[in-house]
Amino acid sequence: MDHLIEFWPILKRLLIYVKPYKKKLIIAFILLFSGSISEVLGPILISYFINNILSKHQLHLITIFTIIILFILSQILSVFLNYFQNILFNKIAVKSINKLRQDVMHAALQQPISEFDSQPIGQMISKVTNDTEAVKELYDTVAPTLFRSIILIFIILFAMFTLEWRMALVALLILPLVITIMLIYQNYSTPLLRKMRYYLAEINNKFNETINGMNVIQQFRQQLRFEKNIKQSSDLHYISRMKILRLDGFLLRPLLSLLSALILCNFMILFSFFPVGVFEVGILYAFITYLGRLNEPLIAITIQQSVLQQSIVAGERIFSLIDSPKQKYGKSTKPLKSGKINIKNISFHYKNCKKNILENINIDISSKSFVAFVGHTGSGKSTLASLLMGHYPLKHGKIYLDNQSIDSISHYILRKNVLMVQQDPIVLSDTVFYNITLGRKISEEKVWDILETVHLSSLVKSMKKGIYSILGEEGNNLSVGQKQLLAIARILVVHPQVLILDEATANIDSGTEKLIQKTLLSIRKNCTLIVIAHRLSTIVEADLIVVLKQGKVFELGTHEQLLKNKNCYWKMYKFQSSKF
Repeated sequence: MDHLIEFWPILKRLLIYVKPYKKKLIIAFILLFSGSISEVLGPILISYFINNILSKHQLHLITIFTIIILFILSQILSVFLNYFQNILFNKIAVKSINKLRQDVMHAALQQPISEFDSQPIGQMISKVTNDTEAVKELYDTVAPTLFRSIILIFIILFAMFTLEWRMALVALLILPLVITIMLIYQNYSTPLLRKMRYYLAEINNKFNETINGMNVIQQFRQQLRFEKNIKQSSDLHYISRMKILRLDGFLLRPLLSLLSALILCNFMILFSFFPVGVFEVGILYAFITYLGRLNEPLIAITIQQSVLQQSIVAGERIFSLIDSPKQKYGKSTKPLKSGKINIKNISFHYKNCKKNILENINIDISSKSFVAFVGHTGSGKSTLASLLMGHYPLKHGKIYLDNQSIDSISHYILRKNVLMVQQDPIVLSDTVFYNITLGRKISEEKVWDILETVHLSSLVKSMKKGIYSILGEEGNNLSVGQKQLLAIARILVVHPQVLILDEATANIDSGTEKLIQKTLLSIRKNCTLIVIAHRLSTIVEADLIVVLKQGKVFELGTHEQLLKNKNCYWKMYKFQSSKF
C-alpha cells in the first residue's frame, strides 16, 4: 500500500505538466485510436475471405480485389496514423520536460547556501539531467504505449466477442492473470529502481568530484583510489540493474507468452469439442491472430510498467528538490541609504555541526568606514561575512543594515547593496564582457574604463576578440590574481552600500595589491568596506580592526591601539613583519 500511496500523487503531479497541451494531446489520442482500429481490421477482413470465399471456392475477383485493397489501405492508414501520433506525443513530451527542467533548475537556484555545504553537486546534476530524461519517457513512451495497448485490447476483445463469444470468454481469462503479475512486479521493482537511480547519481557525483579535483588526484597519485570508488558505485548500479532485468525476464515476456500459449491450447480444445460447422476456420484464424496481437499489448503494458516505475522514482527525486525549502529573504523593499551595520548578540553554528562557530558577537560599524576582520584560521571571519551577506538564517541574535533587520530585507535590496569579492571567485565560461556585466545594461566604454581601473585592460586587449573573448571553463586561462581583479571589476559596475572582501588580495602580487588598495580607497568614499585580511599590512589604515579568536571578539580597535595593547593582534603583526 505504501507504494500506491507514493505512486499516484507523483504520477498526478507529473501529468500536470502536459495540461497546457490538452488539445494536442486529444488529437494525438484520436490519431492513436484510429490507427489501432485500422490495425485490428486486418484479421477481420482475412477471416471474411477465408469463410466466404476460400472455403466455399467462390472466387469473385471484384470481391477479392476489394478485400485486398481494403486490407492494404487499413495497414497503410495504420502506419501513417501511428507515425503522426508518435511525432505529436514526442513534441508534447519535449515541451513538458523543458518546463519540468526549468522548474528543477529554478528550485536548484533557490536552494539555501547551507544545502550546498552538505549535498553532493553530482546528486543535484543527476536530478536535472538523468531524472528529467527518465520522466520524459513517461510522456513520449509510457503514456502513448499504455493508451494504445489498452485501446488495442478493448478493440480486439470487441472483435472477438463479435465473432464468437464463447472463445472470447476463454481469451478474457488472461486479463486477471496479467493484472496479478503487474501488481507483483510493481511491489518488487520499485525499491530496486529507487536504488538504481541513487547509485547512478552517486556515479555522477564521483565523476564530478574526480574531474574538479584532477590536479590534486594526479599530484598525490590518488588515481587508483578514485577508480576504486567509481567502480564500487558502478558495481552497485550494475547489481541493481541486473536484479531488475532478472525480474523483467521472469515476470514479463516469458510468463506472459506461457499464459498466451495456455489460452491457445484452450482454443484448440474448445474447437475440437464442438461439432463441425459450429466454429468456422476463418474465425479460428482470426482468434489465433488476435491472441498473438493481444499478447503484444499485454507485454507492452507490463514492460511499460517498468519504465513507468523508473519515471515515478525519478519524479520522486525531482519533486524532493522542487519541494525542498528555499533560501528565505524578507519582503521589505525600502532602499538602504547608508552602510551602517549593527551586529547584536550573534551566535551561529552550521547545520551539521553542534559547536558554535561564532559566540555572542557584538560589533557596531558606522557607514562608509573601513573595517577589518582578522584572526587565525577557523576563528569565524568568513562565517561572519556570510551572515552579513544573508546566506544563512539567524537563530540567535540580529544583524541590522541601516537600522533594518537583515531577515526583513528583500533579496533584490540585499543583493544590490551588499556585495562580496571572494577569495576564490567564480569565472563563467563566457565572454569577458558578460563576466563583468552579468546581464546588467552597461556600455562597452564603461567596461573598458573598469578594466583600466583594475589593470586588466592590457590583458584583454591582447586577446583576439577583446572584451568578447571567451574565457575558459572556471577561468582556466586566467591566473588566480587575474580572477580576483575580474571579480573586483564586477563590483565596480555598481556602487553598493557595503562591500566585503574575503581575503580578495591574498593571491595578488604586492605591486598589483597597492594598485588595488588605491581602487578600494576610492570605493570607500561611497560605501562601507569590510575586509577579511590575512596580510595585516593591507589593513593598517582601517578605522576598526576586529580580532576574532575561537569564534569570539577578542580585540577591537585601530592598528595603533591594538599594537599598544601588545596582545593577539600585536603578536600576529610582529610575526608577519619578521617574515619580510
